[in-house]
Amino acid sequence: MTVDRRRFLYQSSSIALLLSAPTIARGATIVAVRVWPAPEYTRVTLESDQVLSATHFLVPHPPRLVVDVKGLNLDPQLRELVGKIRPDDPFIRDVRVAQFAPDVVRLVMDLKQPVHPQVFTLPPVAAYRNRLVFDLYPVGPNSLLALADQPARPADRPVARARAEPTSLTQSREDTLGDWLQQHESALDAPKPPRVAQAPSDDSGQVARQDPPRRDRRPQRSVLLMLDPGHGGEDPGATGPSGVHEKDMVLLIGRELREMVQRTPNMRVAMTRDSDFFVPLWMRVEKAQRANADLFTSIHADGWFTPEARGASVFCLSEGGASSVEARLMAQRENAADAIGGIDIQSHDYQVAKVMLDMSTNAQINASLKMAGPTLRRMGSIVHLHSRQVQQAGFVVLKSPTVPSMLVETAFISNPEEEARLQTPTYRRKMARAILEGIRDYLSTRPPLARRRTMV
Repeated sequence: MTVDRRRFLYQSSSIALLLSAPTIARGATIVAVRVWPAPEYTRVTLESDQVLSATHFLVPHPPRLVVDVKGLNLDPQLRELVGKIRPDDPFIRDVRVAQFAPDVVRLVMDLKQPVHPQVFTLPPVAAYRNRLVFDLYPVGPNSLLALADQPARPADRPVARARAEPTSLTQSREDTLGDWLQQHESALDAPKPPRVAQAPSDDSGQVARQDPPRRDRRPQRSVLLMLDPGHGGEDPGATGPSGVHEKDMVLLIGRELREMVQRTPNMRVAMTRDSDFFVPLWMRVEKAQRANADLFTSIHADGWFTPEARGASVFCLSEGGASSVEARLMAQRENAADAIGGIDIQSHDYQVAKVMLDMSTNAQINASLKMAGPTLRRMGSIVHLHSRQVQQAGFVVLKSPTVPSMLVETAFISNPEEEARLQTPTYRRKMARAILEGIRDYLSTRPPLARRRTMV
């Protein structure tokens, strides 16, 4: 064999090897960079066309998080991360990005405070490709459960506080909000004119002296309502024909409802999220439990396969099968929020939460149905109902073992008309009022049992 022929065969085989070798892969390409700052935690997401791996370490003085992303070359998409850090981010002060080594990009996050970072990858799901996620939590013994604690404090009331709770160990059922609601009008309603009663007289025509009316000295306690605007952050929820996201509309309705509750005597309110960030389903339940909430209402605006679907509806938990095929499909879609929003399924907190979410009881479901019924009726007086019966399915977010819980679908955002309606303050205000009035109807006849208190 001649030298030229040997050289030709060697070159041909080398080219074939290069073209066919699966072990030689090009570097990953970043397709999107997102930052979700919030008081509870900040999330940074790198979305790429290939799986990324990363190592990280903390530098204490000054506080910095250093992340080395392997299999990556610095590109314009990644450089955009620097400009996406907002001045009001509670955790990240600045970000520096550089090519640290061949196929290794180093991110240095200058921090405003010490953090407990969680770094994990997410496989492709829904519209997302491979994601590398950095969650920066405030330092604590357990970052996820600490996050569950933070929003548990009810919002400050702009109205007079309820009377102090008693120091006895328990209160009777009669000493709760139900009696008060039956005798008084809410601050949301116009006050009724006082009734003038004729004073009784004796046989001499003199007006008989009347003892002053006895004031009901029984102490009242306020009811805590936990509002849960669905989705958020990485999880946009359903998207309307014009691009409106469910997560944004339900947050606006939740804020509207919160303001109404704050003006309602003997009611307090807290929210699972008050800005655009992702909250895992189990953490929403955990927040209600830790806040010792009396009621839980999750707010949504669902989407469907066709734009014809329309109307509002109310759902409760079902330990058995769903009440309809549609309810089952909706529950499956809502329960997929954790996969879309992104949580570390290897986390110990997540494994514990899975056990906790199997603790729902029949008593909780029965109480939830009694709350959902009047809420659905109130909604039906102002909007079209998709279903005139309360539906049931296995919604994870409703699996609190002790708190009556319902999920309200305010509209079908996939319907062009209802998507436009959701964007109007008038519709959101009407929907919030209907939900509150339904809850008040429930409380007027079935007030929650008093909380047990420990004597100091």
